[in-house]
Amino acid sequence: MSTAPVSWIASWDRSDGAARVAAAFAARWGTAPDGVWSAPGRVNVIGEHTDYNGGLCLPIALPHRTYLALRTRDDDVVRLASAQESAAGLLTLDLRDVTPGAVSGWAGYVAGVAWALREAGHDVRGFDAVVDSCVPYGAGLSSSAALECAVAVALDDVHGLGLGADDEGRAALAAACIRAENEIAGAPTGGMDQSASLRCRAGHALLLDTQDGSTRHIPLDLAAHGLGLLVIDTRAEHQLVDGQYAARRATCEVAAGALGVATLREVGDLAAALDRLARLPQADVVARRVRHVVTEIARVEQVAALLDAGEVELVGQVLDASHASLRDDYEVSCIELDLAVDTAVRAGALGGRMVGGGFGGSAIALVRLDDVERVAAAVATAFADQGWAPPELLLAQAAGPAARD
Repeated sequence: MSTAPVSWIASWDRSDGAARVAAAFAARWGTAPDGVWSAPGRVNVIGEHTDYNGGLCLPIALPHRTYLALRTRDDDVVRLASAQESAAGLLTLDLRDVTPGAVSGWAGYVAGVAWALREAGHDVRGFDAVVDSCVPYGAGLSSSAALECAVAVALDDVHGLGLGADDEGRAALAAACIRAENEIAGAPTGGMDQSASLRCRAGHALLLDTQDGSTRHIPLDLAAHGLGLLVIDTRAEHQLVDGQYAARRATCEVAAGALGVATLREVGDLAAALDRLARLPQADVVARRVRHVVTEIARVEQVAALLDAGEVELVGQVLDASHASLRDDYEVSCIELDLAVDTAVRAGALGGRMVGGGFGGSAIALVRLDDVERVAAAVATAFADQGWAPPELLLAQAAGPAARD
């Protein structure tokens, strides 16, 4: 039986990406920018839908980055152009007009960061900016957070805020990006994506405790173990502002309130908690959502322990358990994600799961390096057999955080 060709998503060399967006800026305005900054997308090894529940997650930054060329202005005007949104042309707005509900589209992710920094008391002015990116768009790999974080480090740099110099300051930048996404862009996401893009370290996974913001960098050199993390962009439509994500978050908040805790992270006895929740309306749905969150937090702890012990291959089994929980209890998978995971495992992957908010986007599979091409071809062929658009794949490496290029 013939196999379908595999489409690989290449990352850009950092210097090439910076030169590309700087040239686009010069072509747009006839002058050089003040500088170029970039921020990575992320993929989460384990810990999905735990961030807004005060839980743990374990992302890595990708080598795929969003690049931003920016020049400051002496007024409050913001002018934006994007290679990914070229049909929109040049967007112009005034920072004094940026409020929740006032900015639509991708501009909200940019202007929202400036708004949030001003809300935090920082003197941030207008700017001209051009954006270009190799972070897969709509793939659940945090292209929006990469954009926000590139803006954050750029504004921090040109205004001399000094926040990017240490982890505490980067946590403050992440908080501004989270406000931008939640309040201006209108996507009620947690804080994992922005924290990963700003606070990850090359060659490490970031163990993030979203309850107190603390982090631990866990060395992650999969290649040294003969392994790779295959990321499969199913190209199924991925949209976090269509209400499904917000509905899951609202259910968790209702459950936490019924249990008398601030977040589901504080649930110690799962069986007792589920018994108490049995009195709520739609008790079965609420119970399944809570069970996912509590068991997923435990799976993050399990994977962190396995990585610390060098038992990397065993992580695959935990990925399988996570996918089953996301599919059955949290109900955020879809047929494309399920096919990607199931096919990868049948083709020899050690385990796999959907990643991101769900309802489309990407899946990951832990594979032996010798099996990468075979697993990738099996997934591509399975999609072709269904008559679906071909998936796009990348082999993830733990890359560095947002910075000036």
